[in-house]
Amino acid sequence: MVSCERHKPLISVVIPHLNQPEQLECCLKSLEAQTLKRSAFEIIVIDNGSKSLPDAVVARHPGTQLLLEPRPGPGFARNRGVAAAVGQTLCFIDADCRAHRNWLRSTISALNGAPERTILGGDVQILRDDKSAYTALEAYECVFGYRFKLYIEKYGFSGTGNLAVRRADFNKVGPFAGIHAAEDVDWGRRAQAAGFTIRYVPEMVVYHPARRSLRELFLKWDRHIQHDLSQAKTRRGWAVRWLARALAVLVSPAADTIKVLTSNCIHGASARAKALMVLIAVRVYRAWRMIVIMTSSEEIVWNRDEGLSLANTDD
Repeated sequence: MVSCERHKPLISVVIPHLNQPEQLECCLKSLEAQTLKRSAFEIIVIDNGSKSLPDAVVARHPGTQLLLEPRPGPGFARNRGVAAAVGQTLCFIDADCRAHRNWLRSTISALNGAPERTILGGDVQILRDDKSAYTALEAYECVFGYRFKLYIEKYGFSGTGNLAVRRADFNKVGPFAGIHAAEDVDWGRRAQAAGFTIRYVPEMVVYHPARRSLRELFLKWDRHIQHDLSQAKTRRGWAVRWLARALAVLVSPAADTIKVLTSNCIHGASARAKALMVLIAVRVYRAWRMIVIMTSSEEIVWNRDEGLSLANTDD
C-alpha cells in the first residue's frame, strides 16, 4: 500500500483575499507559472468577507482551495489557511501580488540552506505595466513602498506579502494577530523574542502594483498610525512623544529628498520630481492625521469595499 505522505505537497502557499478577483487571477497565474513543479506546492485562498466570493477565479485554477474566514482581518485569514495547510513550508503572498517565476524555488533553496529557527522574507518590487514612464505613485512607491530589507534588518519583521517559514516554526511562534495590531510587525517581534532569526533573501521576488490614488496611500497610513498610537499609549508620557514624532514626520521630507535624488530604484529627473511631490503630500497627511487620531475616538474597522479603514465611535 502506498503511503499518502508521499503525495503531500512540500509547500503550502497561503493567500488572504478581499474584493480583489482580478488581482487574485493574476496572482494565481503567476503561481502556476512557477519553475517548481506544481505537485510540490498547494495553493490556499482564504476569502475574508468579499461582496462576492471568487469562486469563478479559483475554479479556473485546478487544485486551488477556497476557504472562508468570517472574522475580519488578514491575520485571521492567514491563520485559517495555515490550519488547513499540509505542507512542511508555509509561504505567504497577498492576493494583489504576483510571484516571480522562481519565487518558490528560491524560497526552498534558501530555506534548505538556512540554519534551524530561521524565517525568510523576500524582496517586493513595484510592478509597472508601462516601463517607458513612471506615474507619480509608481515613482514614490519604487523608493518608499516596500522596503523589506529595511524592515527585516533594522526593525525585526518581514511583511506578510512575501514571507516563508517552516510549519513547525510557525507553530512555535503562534498565529497572526487580528486587525487591532500590525500583524506582520507583531508576529515578527514575537518570533525574534522566541529566538528566531528573520533573514532577507533578495532572490525571493514578489511584485506589487503601485497604488492607484493618493487616497489608497492615505488609507494605508490611517491603519498604520492607529496601530502605532495603540502601542504609544501603553507608555508613560506618550502624548508629548507622539506630538514630537508628528513634527518629525512633517519635516522629514527635507532629509528624504536626498534619498529620492540618489535612489537607483527610479531613473530620470521627471520620476524624481514626481516622487518628491508624493513624498511631501504623504508626510504632511501623516503628520495631520497623527494629531487628528490622537484627539479622536476613531478605531480600526473592516470595510468590505476598501479593507482596513477607520471609523469614529462618537457617532
